[in-house]
Amino acid sequence: MADKTPRGRAKRTLWWLAGLTVVLAAILGAGVFTGQAQLAPKLALDLEGGTQMVLAPEATGGQDVSAEQLDQAVEIIRQRVDGSGVAEAEITTQGGSNVVVSLPGIPDEETRALIQASANMEFRPVITRGPFTATPEEERTPVEEFPEPTAEPENGSDPNWITPELAAEFEAYDCPAVLGDPNREDLPQDEAAIVCDPDQGVKYIVGPVEVPGTDIADADYGMVNTATGVSTNQWAVNLTFDGEGANKFREVTQRLTPFPEGDPRKQFAIVLDGQVVSAPNSNAVITDGRAQISGNFTEESAAALAEQLKYGALPISFTIESEQQISATLGADQLRLGLIAGLIGLALVAVYSFFQYRVLGLVTMASLVVAGVLTYLAIVLLGWSDNYRLSLAGIAGLIVAIGLTADSFIVYFERIKDELRAGRPLPEAVEYGWARAKRTITASKAVNLLAAVVLYFVAVGNVRGFAFTLGLTAVADLIVVFMFTHPVMQLLAHTRFFGGGHKASGLDPSLLGVEPLYQGAGRIREFKPAATAARPRKNQKSSKEAVKRQTIAERRREERMAAVGLSAGPDAATDRTEEQK
Repeated sequence: MADKTPRGRAKRTLWWLAGLTVVLAAILGAGVFTGQAQLAPKLALDLEGGTQMVLAPEATGGQDVSAEQLDQAVEIIRQRVDGSGVAEAEITTQGGSNVVVSLPGIPDEETRALIQASANMEFRPVITRGPFTATPEEERTPVEEFPEPTAEPENGSDPNWITPELAAEFEAYDCPAVLGDPNREDLPQDEAAIVCDPDQGVKYIVGPVEVPGTDIADADYGMVNTATGVSTNQWAVNLTFDGEGANKFREVTQRLTPFPEGDPRKQFAIVLDGQVVSAPNSNAVITDGRAQISGNFTEESAAALAEQLKYGALPISFTIESEQQISATLGADQLRLGLIAGLIGLALVAVYSFFQYRVLGLVTMASLVVAGVLTYLAIVLLGWSDNYRLSLAGIAGLIVAIGLTADSFIVYFERIKDELRAGRPLPEAVEYGWARAKRTITASKAVNLLAAVVLYFVAVGNVRGFAFTLGLTAVADLIVVFMFTHPVMQLLAHTRFFGGGHKASGLDPSLLGVEPLYQGAGRIREFKPAATAARPRKNQKSSKEAVKRQTIAERRREERMAAVGLSAGPDAATDRTEEQK
């Protein structure tokens, strides 16, 4: 039968933490043994160096590349590189004509091809739709049970595009897995295909390309107006097609508009690099090449979609004009100084902990070590699984986290001391102190984590590395304080050294500052305020008699009364009478 005492729960929690650490270490060990991982964290461009490629843009038809197109190309390349798992890359323009891509390490051929390819936007009619994830294997329809097409497809919306093989592939299509694969194949241009919309959580079977993105002349966004010119306070995206695009789009809307509401064939999918950015309904036949996409847009989302539509199908490809290996922008000296700064911070925390809490400071240092081990394993494993690289900014986040982590232990220990001052034995003080401290600690770490998440998504470059490690250490801190620090204190509370209030334990009654003082083994020293201890009181109890434990509020109230020469006990009225005499 499981031990349900605090000590029993503490031992089980520590075993769970040990198991978690062993599992993470075993996964890393397996990766190192098979040559797929390394024991040290991967370093970013500023600490390790890497490869710098200068890309020269090439426009179709001999057209000049504008500055706006080049800036948009930089954003598309950055999204592609980040999506391929290459962290801490630097992508900038050079002289208004070239794009410079700096990557940690040596990029593989897939990454090179991804960087050089032009963006590909296309408009495809929707034939059918389904759930974002794959249908469970036991629920899938066998291929032979799907009907064969009855004729050749007449247009892009014709269900005859769906063969039994394509239908079976659609059921088994797992969008999260496919979108996470940087080496996924390009969509066929003149055949039906499967595409995913991560924002709506939907996957589609779409027909062939009917309007290429290069037919878009312009795109912007604004408020939707009624026929009388009154604003509806809804944001929309406005599209303008060139002459050829306007003709194609008119034909598409003539076919899609008559379909009833709810029919997938009423939609057309706007696909960028094989991913759906929007799939609006066709509600009217567009004859002038000017379309409007409305829906639940905010100003920001409308602006983002307009930018994608305007520049998403850039008629630009890139050639690698030059390539060279570059050294670390900061180098080993800065890395060494960063590590020294971390060690100094750790030493200062150790000095403070041992000065303030004596031997109890060992719990703080042990907790920091456990948090460091978990964080290190997480960083190395993320480097293996997601190519995460540690930059100097990330190291700064780890150094800052030392103080933030120690703060959690200080909050907890001070709560325990408050409960001891209130007259509770150490085992009870640990439990009552934890009940109060964990709320404060959880709220503090939630704020840290929220700040890290916001900083990560609004920042660019190395600042994101700082935000990432700050958030990672906040999670590690919560794990450690819940699964290590508190269980260890539960066990130490029942030892003679700490439970007895040894002078070196950090829980010596003389160090707690105020009376009543906990004396160990459930004994409480009698409370005697300095202002009233010398004056005998009526019906005063013997020091050998049991003394009622006081709450913090009762103790503070009696101290205030003692300051003015009054008693807060049952004979308070007598004291006041004597004072008046």
